[in-house]
Amino acid sequence: MSKIRLGTRKSPLAMWQAHYVEDKLNKAGIEAEIVTMETKGDKILNTSIAKIGSKGVFTEELEEQLASGDIDIAVHSAKDMPSRLPEGFTLIAFTEREKVNDVLLSHQADLDIADTTKKIVLGTSSVRRRALLRLNYPHVETVDIRGNLQTRIKKMKDGLCDGIMLAYAGVHRMNMEHMIIRVFAENEFIPPVGQGCVAIEASTNLSDEKKEMVRKAVNNDDSETRLLAERAFLRKLEGGCSIPAFALAELDGDTISLTGGLVSLDGKRNLSFSAKGPRSEGAQMGAELGTRVLESGGRELLEEIRRIQAEENS
Repeated sequence: MSKIRLGTRKSPLAMWQAHYVEDKLNKAGIEAEIVTMETKGDKILNTSIAKIGSKGVFTEELEEQLASGDIDIAVHSAKDMPSRLPEGFTLIAFTEREKVNDVLLSHQADLDIADTTKKIVLGTSSVRRRALLRLNYPHVETVDIRGNLQTRIKKMKDGLCDGIMLAYAGVHRMNMEHMIIRVFAENEFIPPVGQGCVAIEASTNLSDEKKEMVRKAVNNDDSETRLLAERAFLRKLEGGCSIPAFALAELDGDTISLTGGLVSLDGKRNLSFSAKGPRSEGAQMGAELGTRVLESGGRELLEEIRRIQAEENS
């Protein structure tokens, strides 16, 4: 049986995800080898993702290895994947999804971000989280924070901020749940597309035999249905990590529910819509919901967001 060469970033969380996929392949009787590399997003830690440019920040180097055939598959956090992959690449599997919520980590157990009498500074590298904080907690200040979870926690303890906003999935996988002081409700901080899920990318030139081997060992049908709906929404907005968009699909039997939207950078405008329909129509529903956002002021809002970001980056 063919060995699967599996590419990944070197961060502790990325390595956790790689070993998670490797274990699934091994349990299916497939030999796997992990190949590590650094991406642009790993090397540039003093600049926000939006300023680096969202496309390919965590994927470009891995895609070069996929194209050359040096690796068979690349393991990613699904939320890091652009809504449109470069030509020649495809997502072939999605793992079972972790809890999707955003959480607040702090070394200050009594930190209350609803307290308007104190100066509170939260660290986040997410454009979406900053915008939603301005919407829900306008008194809270934010500071950009990059690096792996362990690095961010050290920066926080050294005084950069009072707390850090992160995805529950990464905190859980790094065994740092004891530092969580708040789990945000999904309807308050609707997660980004794909949060909590691991995505498997391959070159379109990878053999059908290897693609099917990986899908059979790794893919979770429910996750795939939810992610395809969310990604169809984001694709309609032509968005990535640099825009404050959000989407969450949920399944109830054969029914899929999807909420998606876009919030202004200052948090003062929030375009959010929901839809429900047959599971089989999830991707179509995602695209239709994206169109609804665009036609309800989202097109103009996106132009404003990109204009402001271009001015900030110039």
